[in-house]
Amino acid sequence: MKRRKSPIPQQKRPVVTVSKQQILANAANLDAALAMHRQGQLDQAETLYKAILQSQPQHFDALQLLATIAAQRKDSATAVKLFDQALKINPNHANSLNNRGNALRDLKRPEQALESYDRALTISPDYVDALYNRGIALRDLKRLEQALESYNRALTIKPDYAEALNNRGIALLDLGRPEQALESYDRALAIKPNYAEALNNRGIALLDLGRPEQALESYDRALAIKPDYADALTNRGNALLELKHPEQALENYDLALTIKPDYAEALNSRGNALRDLKCPEQALESYDKALAIKPDYADALTNRGIALFELECPEQALESYDRALTIKPDYAEALTNRGNALRELNRPEQALESYDRALTIKPGYAEALTNRGNTLLELKRPEQALKSYDRALTIKPDYAEAHWNESLCRLLMGDFTLGWQKYEWRWKMEFLKSNVRNFKQPLWLGKEELKNKTILLYSEQGLGDTLQFCRYVGQVAELGAKVILEVPLPLKALLKNLAGVTTILSTGENLPDFDYHCPLLSLPLAFKTDMGTITNSSYLKCDQHKIEEWEPRLDKSNKKRIGLVWSGNQSHKNDRNRSIALDEFKGFVDDRADLYCLQKELRSENKAILEHTHNIKFFGDQLKDFTDTAALVELMDLVITVDTSVAHLAGAMGKEVWILLPFNPDWRWLLDRSDSPWYQSAKLFRQPSIGDWNSVILDVKTALIDF
Repeated sequence: MKRRKSPIPQQKRPVVTVSKQQILANAANLDAALAMHRQGQLDQAETLYKAILQSQPQHFDALQLLATIAAQRKDSATAVKLFDQALKINPNHANSLNNRGNALRDLKRPEQALESYDRALTISPDYVDALYNRGIALRDLKRLEQALESYNRALTIKPDYAEALNNRGIALLDLGRPEQALESYDRALAIKPNYAEALNNRGIALLDLGRPEQALESYDRALAIKPDYADALTNRGNALLELKHPEQALENYDLALTIKPDYAEALNSRGNALRDLKCPEQALESYDKALAIKPDYADALTNRGIALFELECPEQALESYDRALTIKPDYAEALTNRGNALRELNRPEQALESYDRALTIKPGYAEALTNRGNTLLELKRPEQALKSYDRALTIKPDYAEAHWNESLCRLLMGDFTLGWQKYEWRWKMEFLKSNVRNFKQPLWLGKEELKNKTILLYSEQGLGDTLQFCRYVGQVAELGAKVILEVPLPLKALLKNLAGVTTILSTGENLPDFDYHCPLLSLPLAFKTDMGTITNSSYLKCDQHKIEEWEPRLDKSNKKRIGLVWSGNQSHKNDRNRSIALDEFKGFVDDRADLYCLQKELRSENKAILEHTHNIKFFGDQLKDFTDTAALVELMDLVITVDTSVAHLAGAMGKEVWILLPFNPDWRWLLDRSDSPWYQSAKLFRQPSIGDWNSVILDVKTALIDF
């Protein structure tokens, strides 16, 4: 038989008896404390509340008002503890439940805050402040539709509640409904015209609606009311940035940071302005300062990645995007920029996956669709690329980048009819806007009669483009026009004797009078060029005296002369794919031919290699302009080059030229063919897979045996 334990008698709390006199004294102290509290004398009020609790520990009002002081001092943990004690005494005090919810929100505990507001509303269903605060907690929890519903309930009870209208606008903005948000802010301002916060938020809605001038006006009104309003200054900077005034935007961000030095959002936006001012190193510094203050700031991490990308550090950019996505996995913009970095690192399959993830989150993301199309093109899947561009243009019909990239895709596929038409979208592209020529004379695209008229034809892009499309000058002249040809200075002497040229000028020289103008790359559209109508004859000649000048500088032997070009301009957007490292390129070099470098410029890493490669002769500064290069080309038996201006020069001269192409070539070389409709003398050697120059070099070595 088990022994029963002797029961332990429960201790009773000592009963605190309060005399009637003390109760009256406490009531007087409470009145005095409340008066001080209302006047902001928190220390004095706190002393009196505590004195009341010394004699009357269960004094509800003293406890809940002491909790309120703690909340006012942002000592939210103490506030919650004191509210909990008070609510044990009076569980149905809706005001304490509301204030307890506010303290819990300050402690980043929105779920518990919501529970506290709901308890208050069970007791007092028409408690508008609790409904308002409940909306804030629901927004913290990303339950935006419910937040909106809570604000709407508050406004049904109190239609002139300006703060609820302001927060309602914030919820609508979060839901991607800026028009409705703007309406909500305007209602708030009709009630409270000097409501600086509503004016600031109104500006954000206007900026979202693509109305930066009106947004700027709204921020200015907010700052007239509240000059030290750092948020409005920062947002004003954002509007100026949208209006392409990065210097003024930067001034606003700096002013905001003078007021609020640890303002991470201002530092992030400041970085964006510095990027627009082409100062990516300083931008990076600004993003890093923002992240030192707010390490989980996904926007700053993404923008930091963009700055690193611009500084040609794609690996570090990728790392920054990945950090952003750890914090915010559904960040479509970070995923799209991540795709761009992966493309730069020659990892197109992974880039495609990143774009697809972005589009799962944001199906109407035209920029991601366009970049996805570009990646599919790099993978030589042009039909799929076209579908991606088409989707982008369905969403954003005037999206120049999508039209432009579609044109490149169609031209690569040989669809010249639509390709040339779409190619005109290039003038809307940011990188070509500075090349736009605003002449008073009309643009000629093949419709107007040119007989006895003067037309200006001019270069617009690279030297290779000029060499390829100057072939049309003769066709324009055959229409009866006098042709003024404007070209970059290095090409002027070479092209002065081009058939059809009346006057030749270098870029920047004073122009004579003319009736029409046309950029060289619009001439294929003007002449409705298709695969069967490309003029294919040799159209460039070298001056005989230049050949005679260069002949003595070459080796006297019976060997074949081969001219070599392995790299182009480093600033070219596709240089990483089209240029070959000299170490790889000289894999086919042997003593059976005399080899000559046709490049004027050498990269620093190539100079030492070339010094030790004695069978390649380099002329460097002796190549003063393209008449010198043309003379050298003329004296070669064969030119072997990557896709540079020399490839076009040799082809235009009818010289046998072997052009080494990346897996995804420039549009002019078309797809999967070893010849070119543009140059009869050209033979094309293509990478069988991305980055595989070894196979190309091996094919060249094999072809050289027969040569």
